[in-house]
Amino acid sequence: MAILELDEVRLHYELSGTPDNPVLVLSNSLGADLSMWFPQVAELSRHFHLLRYDTRGHGGSSTPSGPYSIAQLANDLLDLLDHLDIERASICGISMGGMVSLWMGIHAADRVDRLILANTAAHIGTLESWNTRIATVEAQGLEPVVPAILERWYTPAFRTASPEVVEHTRAMIAATSVPGYVACCAAVRDADFRHEANAVHAPALVLSGAYDQVTTPADGHFLQSQMAHANYRQLTAAHLSNQEAAEQFNAAVLHFLQN
Repeated sequence: MAILELDEVRLHYELSGTPDNPVLVLSNSLGADLSMWFPQVAELSRHFHLLRYDTRGHGGSSTPSGPYSIAQLANDLLDLLDHLDIERASICGISMGGMVSLWMGIHAADRVDRLILANTAAHIGTLESWNTRIATVEAQGLEPVVPAILERWYTPAFRTASPEVVEHTRAMIAATSVPGYVACCAAVRDADFRHEANAVHAPALVLSGAYDQVTTPADGHFLQSQMAHANYRQLTAAHLSNQEAAEQFNAAVLHFLQN
């Protein structure tokens, strides 16, 4: 495992592809680790120097005391880019990772080439829903919330057709650090970019899932409308469009980054 040891946090990351190619960062969703990008690695590594990493509190990264903020998560990414001597990169984030990408476009524009904001929103959920989830997970662990997460992340048809993918995701969520998950829930709960998204001037692609009930197509259209140089694409998927509509997702990302 490649590990960056910082004063506050240890970050697990993986690089693939040719170092001479442009850098593309993939930032994971809440409750996921870098393995969530398995449908992208082979295809995107042919064209980019691909950097995947585990957000703090997830996967092989450490779990400092929370709660966290999206700014903290984004600064972890900046530290990782500095460590790897990457001056600029395109960043693709899904859900929570999309919020990290959005923060980068607003507050670290000099480090960003292009943004892919997938299945994300300027503001996600309500205070009450997040606090309820946090209380449940703190009291009972992640197991009670996993079934509802899987229902939100995949359509019924995909869950039936691809049980092995769903099982991988179930195990991935269940293995997530409870304190890390709770601390990142707070980061997403408290993030609100509805009045800041218009500060993004990098070219951006907003990807929504047609059946996503977490970050809806309406959320995606709003994001696209706030940014000066943004395109919108809707995929045939629920929340994890990079898996459920992998071919569409990869094609959209490649077309956007290469044109």
